[in-house]
Order: sequence, then structure tokens, then C-alpha cells
Amino acid sequence: MTEQAEIGIFGGTGIYDPGLLSETKEITFETPFGKTSDSITVGMYKGRKVAFMPRHGRKHTIAPHLINFRANIWAFKDMGIKRIIAPSAVGSLKQKLKPGDFVLPSQFIDFTKSRKYTFFEEEKVIHISVADPFCPELQNAVSSAAKKIDLHLNNDATYVCIEGPRFSTRAESKFYKDVIGADIIGMTLVPECQLAREAQMCYVSISTVTDYDVWAEKPVTAKEVLDTLSKNVQTTKRLLGVLLDLIPEQRGCFCHKGLEEAQF
Repeated sequence: MTEQAEIGIFGGTGIYDPGLLSETKEITFETPFGKTSDSITVGMYKGRKVAFMPRHGRKHTIAPHLINFRANIWAFKDMGIKRIIAPSAVGSLKQKLKPGDFVLPSQFIDFTKSRKYTFFEEEKVIHISVADPFCPELQNAVSSAAKKIDLHLNNDATYVCIEGPRFSTRAESKFYKDVIGADIIGMTLVPECQLAREAQMCYVSISTVTDYDVWAEKPVTAKEVLDTLSKNVQTTKRLLGVLLDLIPEQRGCFCHKGLEEAQF
């Protein structure tokens, strides 16, 4: 029988080990869609079974456009996981969102190009609704957790997802900021969040701002991103620890009904 868990965490850039779990074991997964990004760590946190997977691999060897999102979500689904917490690194498209800030996205705009966006490629077509792409119950829990540790959380942000792995040109960055009107920019939200909706799983993104995107006239570097993340890793882990305490055992959201009106 597949190892079971209740809550899944996808570690983003800089979060390769949650450091929260006890009685841990490593499991590997083969799915109908291929291998997952890495082995999955399963352990206990205050009586709850939690699984952790670094979406870029533990040594950050998988570029954003090459992540096997379908395998990762499928594995969590097969483990019985119903809720996914997804920390990620993002750039800022607004002056008020400073490096080091935490942001809770409520919408996304997709500028990816070559990814696998659905589990359903044969026999039937699924038109999943992502009008509200994130679980409201999990979003409320994240907001409450931030308050408990006195962390300022910027809410109701729009995340523009680009293909990567390169950073934006100046023209692109100004377009996303001034024409599109997005707040933050990253490379991993899509299709991860919409595949979670297809799998009828709850999903929330917690974004850490690592830099001002290049609209601010300063080129983005990978070193700058990692330097900011290293300063925030402990805060992210504290937030995750409190958040796990606040997630209710029973789901009272709409996420588990994602497929009910998704096909003709």
C-alpha cells in the first residue's frame, strides 16, 4: 500500500528540507506521468502525517519549465493528501512589495508556453474552473498563521507566471507591471495549482519576494535571489509550523468538487 499522508508541502527555491517533521522516512514514486522531482519525505508533525517534496530537487537541478508537475501532484494525490502548501520565490512588480516580504496570491496570469496543463488527454476533455484558483480555507489559515508570528503578509496579489528559466527582459517586465498590472512574478505556479484543482485537492501558494524585477532598472541575479531567501528560510519554516496547527481536519471548501461541473 502506498504511504499515506494528510498534508503535502512543495518546497520552492531555498526550501529543500522543511526541518519540521519527526519519524521521517523517504519514499520514491513512479507515476503514470513519470518520476517525481525527488523522493518524498513523510513524517509526523504534532500527530499529523505530512509529506514534503522539493519541486526543483534537493540540489536544485530541475529548471522551472522541466518540473514534472503532473507526476508531483499525482504522487501526492495517490498518497491520500488533500491539502497542498506551496512556498515559492517571486520577483516584485510593485514598489511597495519589497525583497523579504511575504505575499499571498489570489489570482494568476499565465505566460508559460510548453507545459503539460492537464491530466486528461484521452477519452474526455476537462474544462476545470480556476476563477478562484486557491483554496479559501487554506488562505485564511495562512493569514491567521502570519498574524500569530507577527509577520506582515501582503494579501490579494496577482502572480504572473512565466516560462523561465531566464529572467525577464526590461520590456517584458514593464509590460507585466504597467500593462498587465500584476504584483509578483515567478516560474512555478502554473500548472501546479490548476493540476491540484483537477485532482480536487486544496492548494495555497505562499510567495517570498526575493528581488525587484528588472522594471526597477537593476538586473535580477540568481545570487540576489538566494541571498534574500537564505535570510527568510527560518521565517518560512516558522510560518509553516504554525500553519500546520491551524489547518482544520475536515475540509469546508469547494476544492473537492473541482470536477463536478468540468465536463460536457
